[in-house]
Amino acid sequence: MLSAGDDAPDFELLDQDGQPTRLTDFAGPVVVYFYPRADTPGCTTEACGFRDAWDEYEERGVTVLGISDDSTADLRTFAKKYDLPFTLLSDPEGEVAAQYDSYGEKAMFGNTFDGTFRNTYVVDGGEIVAAYEDVSPEGHAEEILSDLEARGA
Repeated sequence: MLSAGDDAPDFELLDQDGQPTRLTDFAGPVVVYFYPRADTPGCTTEACGFRDAWDEYEERGVTVLGISDDSTADLRTFAKKYDLPFTLLSDPEGEVAAQYDSYGEKAMFGNTFDGTFRNTYVVDGGEIVAAYEDVSPEGHAEEILSDLEARGA
């Protein structure tokens, strides 16, 4: 897991509308959250938490980027269904997630497979300023806001 003080790997991925998006496109704090699968219970809870706290994120000038290995079409459907106001990015091979130690072997129902881990990073000025491993979807958006406030951001 990358830690506070580490350089944040830059990346370019397609968003839910098929537009290329780079981490370096954004100034100020950027929440980069990795999630396993769009429109599943935990991932929906997490995404809707960011949506419901969106006004506070905007007031603080914080960008939110959600990354999964879903297709852009699936991300577009997910964003529209839940009225998500932030950018979702498609990482179909898990390459960016792997750079952020957020992709690898998982086990579920006796099966093993490669997938995205639920980790979050806050990046500012190309540096990781906070890292959250194996997060709980419930209340995570508020947790980050609280931590940003404590940092004076």
